[in-house]
Parts: sequence; C-alpha cells; structure tokens
Amino acid sequence: MLSQISPKLPMRNKAVTKDFYLNRLGFNLFGSSDFDGYLMVQKDQIQIHFFEYKDLNPKENYGQVYIRTDEIDQLYQLALQRQLPIPDGGHLQRKPWGQIEFSLLDPDNNLLTFGQSL
Repeated sequence: MLSQISPKLPMRNKAVTKDFYLNRLGFNLFGSSDFDGYLMVQKDQIQIHFFEYKDLNPKENYGQVYIRTDEIDQLYQLALQRQLPIPDGGHLQRKPWGQIEFSLLDPDNNLLTFGQSL
C-alpha cells in the first residue's frame, strides 16, 4: 500500500534553498544528518527533498509540486506578508475542479501550488 510521497526537486545552491524553505516558508530540516548536495525539509505531514544541480537554468526548470492544505487563506496571507514570489496567474483563485489555489516560485523556479478543497 502507498502511504506518502516526497517529491525531489532540483536546487542550485543548498544554502539558498535551505534559507528559503526554513526562514521564509516555515519548514524544518528533516533528519539528523547534513548530506552533501542533498536537502530534506518537512512541514506538518509533508516532506520535500532537493538534489544539487549546479548547472540548472531556472528559466528551463519545470519542477512542480501540488501541496494540499486546510489553511489556504492563512498560507496565502503569509505569502503576501513575506513578499514571496507569486507568478503571474498564481494569486489565490477558485478553480473549476473544486479547489482554491495559489502558487509560489522558489529560488530555482520550482512551482509550489497550494490547494484546498472547496
């Protein structure tokens, strides 16, 4: 039986990615070891893993994660308060598929979409 998924996204600079997820999005480090070229973060019940890809061109990165939440309004307000990068068309919207969503871009142009069922 499947029970969890932990997406793996590319990062160019571990320190920059770590700072963004921990200090701007409120994630915590996962695990007790610091692996060279690899980062694991966790918030509530989700984990996101990152692998080092120094030659990544952010304009050509199509990494995406869809994160379900039951606190979409609070997360969106946090994103606005912290002036997190919201892409064009990424502001809070009701979608025809029964979700309310917004999106953020991390420092490597990975798209994080947060959604809550209506």
